[in-house]
Amino acid sequence: MDGVPLLSTAYFPPVEYFSLIARNNRILIEKWETYPKQTWRNRCVILGANGPLNLIVPVQRGSFHRTPVRELEIDNSRRWRELHLRGIKSAYATAPYFEYYFDAISSVIMKPFRFLLDLNTEAIQVVEELAGIKTEMAYTDKFIAEGRLPEDFRYRIAPGKTSGIEDYHPVPYIQVFSDRFGFVPGLSIIDMLFNKGPGTEALLLGSLAARK
Repeated sequence: MDGVPLLSTAYFPPVEYFSLIARNNRILIEKWETYPKQTWRNRCVILGANGPLNLIVPVQRGSFHRTPVRELEIDNSRRWRELHLRGIKSAYATAPYFEYYFDAISSVIMKPFRFLLDLNTEAIQVVEELAGIKTEMAYTDKFIAEGRLPEDFRYRIAPGKTSGIEDYHPVPYIQVFSDRFGFVPGLSIIDMLFNKGPGTEALLLGSLAARK
């Protein structure tokens, strides 16, 4: 890949997002943009018994469009942590690697972070460690206008959008509820981690095997 991928911050990002992390030695995370709602910045999707389930980190209400991501505060007056852990346990308690990784995932969720950016950073770092990925993560030092960089994926990887990465092809794997729904792409990286364990990195690399 040419250049260093520029990504938004994200909460336990989708597999597509993490495929770029696995493929590169270094990534850049945007922290100067103003916060856009309804993106992966404060949500992820897991697969439960009734289908895909959104896990949303509530943020402090106010002038969202004028709040820089680096200053966006989590609304810790709400019981979102308990809801997320309950959803994850219900969805993945029978997954092959749940017992190996749940404590590490839950420790991130339960930490009393004030800022969304800090929560997301640790979430990505913990998943990297569990999956054996050694990609360096750095922050931007200023805002970069959209379209200035060829490897700008901040707004191309988003809920409801088809893949924003050229030649990205999700590699199917067995999920907990595959018997009900078949293979469901576009889920959080923790779905792959709980189901594939040490095979996570190889699957991520396989999804972008065609890229030069």
